[in-house]
Amino acid sequence: MAKLLLNGNHAAANACKDVGVQVIAAYPITPQSPIVERLSRFVDDGKLNAEFVRVESEHSAITVCIAASTTGARVFTASSANGLCLMHEQLHWAAGSRLPIVLACANRAPAAPWNVWTDEQDSISQRDTGWVQLYCEDNQEIYDTIIQAYKLGEDPEIYAPVMVCFDGYILSHTMMPVETIDDSNLIKEFLPPYKPHTHLDPNDPCIVNLVTFPWIRHDPDKPGIEKMGAYPEFRYALQQSLLKVPEKFKKIDKEFGDKFGRYYGIYKEYLCDDAEFIIFGIGTLACEARISADLLRKQGFKVGLINLKLYRPFPRDDLIEFITKHPDIKGIIVFDRNLSYGYEGAVCTDLKSTLYSAHFDIPVHNYIAGIGGRNITAEQIASATKKSCEMILKGQIDKKPEWINIDMED
Repeated sequence: MAKLLLNGNHAAANACKDVGVQVIAAYPITPQSPIVERLSRFVDDGKLNAEFVRVESEHSAITVCIAASTTGARVFTASSANGLCLMHEQLHWAAGSRLPIVLACANRAPAAPWNVWTDEQDSISQRDTGWVQLYCEDNQEIYDTIIQAYKLGEDPEIYAPVMVCFDGYILSHTMMPVETIDDSNLIKEFLPPYKPHTHLDPNDPCIVNLVTFPWIRHDPDKPGIEKMGAYPEFRYALQQSLLKVPEKFKKIDKEFGDKFGRYYGIYKEYLCDDAEFIIFGIGTLACEARISADLLRKQGFKVGLINLKLYRPFPRDDLIEFITKHPDIKGIIVFDRNLSYGYEGAVCTDLKSTLYSAHFDIPVHNYIAGIGGRNITAEQIASATKKSCEMILKGQIDKKPEWINIDMED
């Protein structure tokens, strides 16, 4: 192990170097540009044996990744905000082709109006493309999650692209001690070489992903004929694989922790054993809420925290199990640094759906906070949570979302 002082972008780049990424597609956009800049230096210095492909747009970047992954290479790219939005069409293609591409998203607010600061609107807007989404709360977690993402996406039972998300500037440009794994043999023991499911042979040319393709039925009298199916069957297969991700990722995380000493799980708990109220969120906003929980405990409110790491697929069964084991929970307060426009925060919606599907009648209150990098303090989170707790205890909770720290006239 080597302990380095790295910002979040460079933590992601070091992880790519250490896993031996073979193809990097690079196009700059603030705040992720230092990721590919550092990877370019690694390649130029001979520390990483990889093809570094400079492209003319983010759409081309993900297209290069699709082509390289189809040939069996381990690939990487990164983006933010409008750049990630430009990839949207090809994000669907990558997932539908079952390619284990890893993409680092330094979360940034999409324009317009122009904004280079953080919120999760860019990655949240891509949550239904079929990509796994993992969110990080510090730079050590970024480094470790990139490595875990390759292990997850390349698993033959999964074969899906993975997006590793972290808040722009708050993490991407903030330096923290990060313990890297210098021993390549240790990495290889944890992450074996990628075994692609695609088979390309220049001596036997073929078309990959026909616009239309036949339905091939299984014939029990002809075992050589496999049931291929058509579009719905392919989408069903992707869905079934994604539903395996929570259990698969827990095993990968345990294996990683046993080997390297750091465990994350699909969510992180804080002060939840006797909690009557739960603060719920993702990323650095939820991380900041640890202090808020401490402040509220001193005021007599039994508040705990859930910081969700795995957002897509949404870990429904694990959260239901958590709620079942904590019958004293009276309410959940969700803080979203994103917005499903015209409705509420996306994380809140998914949590409500989970509770409804399991017949839990627990009040949920949503706050929209930190959009576009607006500063939100632990004291503000504590104040909003206290307000929600008091309303829940009085049976007066308004289930419509509220905004924090926004200067607008009524």
